[in-house]
Amino acid sequence: MATVPAFGLRRLNSRQWLHTFRPPPSPSLSHSVSCSASPSSLEESEEDTLSNAATTTVTTNPNNYSKTKSFFPKRGQTLELVCETLAFKGKGVCKTADSGFVLMCDRALPGERFLGRVTRKKGSYAEVTKLKTITPHMDAVEAPCEYAPHCGGCKAQNLLYEAQVRLKEQQVHELVVHVGKFSSKDPEFISIMKPIVPCDIQFNYRNKMEFSFGDKKWVPKELLQEQREGADDYALGLHAPGFFDRVLNVDKCLLQSEPANRVLAAIQDYWRDPQLGLSPYNCHSHLGFLKHLMLRTGRDVRTGLPELMVNFVTSSYKPELLKPLVEKCVAIPEVVSIMNNVNTSVGNTSVGEEEYTLYGKSTITEILRGLTFQISANSFFQTNTHQAEVLYRIIEECACLKGDDSEIVLDLFCGTGTIGLTLAKRVRHVYGYEVVPQAISDARRNAKLNGICNASFVQGDLNKIDDNFGKGFPKPDIVISDPNRPGMHIKLIKYLLKLKAARIIYVSCNPATCARDIDYLCHGVTEKNIEGCYRLRSLQPVDMFPHTPHTECVCLLELVDSRLLSSFHPYIQLLRFSSQFSPLL
Repeated sequence: MATVPAFGLRRLNSRQWLHTFRPPPSPSLSHSVSCSASPSSLEESEEDTLSNAATTTVTTNPNNYSKTKSFFPKRGQTLELVCETLAFKGKGVCKTADSGFVLMCDRALPGERFLGRVTRKKGSYAEVTKLKTITPHMDAVEAPCEYAPHCGGCKAQNLLYEAQVRLKEQQVHELVVHVGKFSSKDPEFISIMKPIVPCDIQFNYRNKMEFSFGDKKWVPKELLQEQREGADDYALGLHAPGFFDRVLNVDKCLLQSEPANRVLAAIQDYWRDPQLGLSPYNCHSHLGFLKHLMLRTGRDVRTGLPELMVNFVTSSYKPELLKPLVEKCVAIPEVVSIMNNVNTSVGNTSVGEEEYTLYGKSTITEILRGLTFQISANSFFQTNTHQAEVLYRIIEECACLKGDDSEIVLDLFCGTGTIGLTLAKRVRHVYGYEVVPQAISDARRNAKLNGICNASFVQGDLNKIDDNFGKGFPKPDIVISDPNRPGMHIKLIKYLLKLKAARIIYVSCNPATCARDIDYLCHGVTEKNIEGCYRLRSLQPVDMFPHTPHTECVCLLELVDSRLLSSFHPYIQLLRFSSQFSPLL
């Protein structure tokens, strides 16, 4: 039996983590601060800001530091900064030398020295745009993608992959300590925190990509002179970072499969032809026909070869306009399905109110953990099939199934049922819950396709559960929760604490909300009089998306004996009392 600190320890020196963000200034650092005569606007070009600035150098003198006036940057100022670490979502964390004020910079790497311009201030920190690299990161590499400096998809392509996963692992550890309030000094902490599992395939791993049509092509500043008006201003690609109405034209994406890139290239070469009469949708005027192009890659069950689905999302149903593009796509052998989702709303979603099959079948197939899954145009499916095999194997190991068909599994946020179905043949029954009706339909179809009869799937919103939730199934032995990025609602956390299943496997695509939720499940919520009753046994980070800031986590939580909790009740109350003075990040 493990000791109490393993499941419930909160840091008594709870404000110590603040020193990570506001350390004493280092006398070895000096920064140049460039202040323009008038604050430059956000729309002003980087070169103009630099050339028009009246430069003043401010150097911290370690001998006179006590007389140095605290410096808090203002919008439009240009600073020489050193990136210290990466925050969650991949932004570089920098600090001014004299005051320790935090600045966040997109595309800055730890150890990189650069010039940055302050674009906005947000309370306790400011945002900076990188203007020029002075000294690069020691693990910096040349990004193989020509769009990497401008596309918001793979921000870390210019960082050695081994360095990427080290930083992701560090971020997860820091969130578990600072947000989850688990002590890194606990002797069991090292065994609980598992090393990150890297991805063997760093490119061509995505089985789904969504591109947008636009009538306002976003062009990098250095290429502005090449921009032309008219049809040449049309774009098919990815939204420019920070713009919902401008699209960076992309001819090839290194994250999707090669057959998908051939489809993208074929459409790029043809769709702008004026004789076709095709127009991109304008999100301001709400005029235009083409909204999105979605490409999904699966595998033929018999041959194991790739098969592609092409999904055109349009503002109305006009198959005659799409016919020339359909003929282009059909010429590519891997294309087995061409769909048309019609979305008449003014929103930018790719899910249509109506769906039509323009060519071939309405689904493609994929194989995962020995099961066959049918994937429709709007199905949720793990985007990296190769790494999903690794992820689901870890989940199965955490489940510690007896294999005697006696256990009940509750699969929350089950999507198309992939996790629950991979476990179904070793348990008594799987009960899955999901809010999206189409996903529930897919889950039921996939269960039937694989001959699984001991799985039930129910459509419902887990953020709006009431006291009747759970009455339709027996008490589960294992709960699997795989919420989206916001994590679990407090109502669901209360239900799980009342349910007291023997094990909870928490699968998360957002380490920050994951750390928050396991804190609630293990330590409770003092201000809401909620008592935690679980112990964190393991936390396994998995890199599902190389070159991006995203990390998946698999957490195993085990129910703590209530007698053990009550015997240490005074000690736990002391820990909870101390945590009241430690604000969350």
